[in-house]
Amino acid sequence: MLLGLVAVARPAMAQPNLDEVEIHVEHVQGHVYLLVGAGGNTTVQVGEDGVLIVDTQFAPLAPKLMAAIRTLSDGPFRWIINTHPHPDHVGGNDALRALVSVDNALPLKIVAHENTLRWLSKQDPPFPPDGRPLDSYATPTKTWHFNGEAIVVSHQPRAHTDGDSLVVFRGSDVVSAGDIFTPGRYPAIDVDRGGSVQGEIAALNRLLELTVPERTQEGGTYVVPGHGRICDEADVVEYRDMVVIIRDRIQDMVARGLTLARVQAERPSRDYDTQYVAPGSVVPPEAFVEAIYRSLTDPPAEER
Repeated sequence: MLLGLVAVARPAMAQPNLDEVEIHVEHVQGHVYLLVGAGGNTTVQVGEDGVLIVDTQFAPLAPKLMAAIRTLSDGPFRWIINTHPHPDHVGGNDALRALVSVDNALPLKIVAHENTLRWLSKQDPPFPPDGRPLDSYATPTKTWHFNGEAIVVSHQPRAHTDGDSLVVFRGSDVVSAGDIFTPGRYPAIDVDRGGSVQGEIAALNRLLELTVPERTQEGGTYVVPGHGRICDEADVVEYRDMVVIIRDRIQDMVARGLTLARVQAERPSRDYDTQYVAPGSVVPPEAFVEAIYRSLTDPPAEER
């Protein structure tokens, strides 16, 4: 393998002291880099056409993100893609747009699935209008060519939210997965924003369809998760299998008529907790179990 919220409904992001945060840059491969600071991971693609960013962390980090990106490219900022509407992934949209507007001859476009735009547009307090992904898409995919490679943004319905996108950098052989995939922590299935365990598993299976390993089932396609280290196909397989196994256990308990409290008392995730839970974890096992239970007992019509 490569090194590199209680979130059932509306994840509350515990924001660190951003004055002390440093942005760390790591080359993934090809044109693609990972920027780690606070909040969600930021993926950056650079080349002769300019700069494309996936997810923007928190607004106060925008100057630090800008400075880190300028160590990679002095080209124009052309695209921001948001993988979903949670604040630790979209918070820097407007601040970055304001910083780069003086340098850009062309406007910066912000892309996301239309459901992400819908959630941000109804947010209270209001999300800055200029930071919203107005270049939203409603089709299964949105594609274009940038920096010498195809960019494929694909909607993953009712996964971690109902507005999740996977971003494929085809030439670089990198996928930016957002919070669909978060190694080292349980997925934050946001049921109140349309997330479901069945959609989460479907999205992980789609991610596996996009990844091709190199030698000994490692390397090849690299995956930038929403949080955590750079991964490859084998990491995603392990994560997908964990979600499926815990889903199956809870599904059996639901079929036997157990209440949520009883299911939580049975601790169906207990043999995985040492790997996916740490002190202060944002997705404790009780929240993960509750999200699965809720999405199984009151699924959307298309999942019944």
